[in-house]
Amino acid sequence: MKDNLSDTNIPELKLFKKGKVREVYEVEDHLLIVASDRISAFDYVLPSLIPDKGKVLTQISRFWFEYTSLICPNHMISTEVDEYPAPLQKYAPLLEKRSMLAKRTEVFPVECVVRGYLAGSGWKDYLASGKTSGVRLPHGLELGDRLEEVIFTPATKAEEGHDINISFKEMQKLVGTELAQKIKRISIELYQKASLHALSKGIIIADTKFEFGIYEGGIILVDEIFTPDSSRFWPVSTYAPGRSQPSLDKQFVRDYLESTDWDKQSDPPELPDSIIEQTAQRYREIFMLLSGKDEL
Repeated sequence: MKDNLSDTNIPELKLFKKGKVREVYEVEDHLLIVASDRISAFDYVLPSLIPDKGKVLTQISRFWFEYTSLICPNHMISTEVDEYPAPLQKYAPLLEKRSMLAKRTEVFPVECVVRGYLAGSGWKDYLASGKTSGVRLPHGLELGDRLEEVIFTPATKAEEGHDINISFKEMQKLVGTELAQKIKRISIELYQKASLHALSKGIIIADTKFEFGIYEGGIILVDEIFTPDSSRFWPVSTYAPGRSQPSLDKQFVRDYLESTDWDKQSDPPELPDSIIEQTAQRYREIFMLLSGKDEL
């Protein structure tokens, strides 16, 4: 059954952070991450909700955290409410499928972006300079082209406004040379492993982003992983470079908003019912395709 969740309120817990689509609470020395059905685009939280979106984000992250755990440990402890501390049990209807009990870490101030194809801000940077995040790319590439080699293009994490693409040298200054090298290697390995799995399901992962932290002295993967909010998913069957690709991710909403007269400076408009339903369908479809499950 589909449902909508705009906000959460758990009075017994201290709110650690409220993000664009998630509330994060302190639970003893752990964190409880609750994904709402809010959706953001162009740095705004839209007034419309996408049914079951928070459940998709949580359950697809769970799938990928389990799938990639041998490459890099992650912050997931459990997504099963009956395994949470006793005071949270009464919130089971709220938390079911859309929450994750996670390890609390010191998170690096960098978005770790990996690109296998040229799209999004990478394409915009390439048009302007022939580079993205300091990485020079061949001349004559088209929108959506597959890159000869997977590239790592970090960005600074912005609480407000756009993340800003930075060079790897700038990342090294932020986190240190050795850690930066390890994070780059892990990020590319994660992308390559997930991309092979996705291709076997008829899906291209064009690009994605990760966040990492330090936990008990080691690098740990945090936040979300290979979700429709953090990745571009393109069906292999419709892929053709030189144009925007049909997608099973948030790009569908961005494309709709680009077709309106919204100036991206004022409050964003409500999404039409048809766009809401099509977005929800895309999120559910990519979850089922990649996880092999037929329900959330």
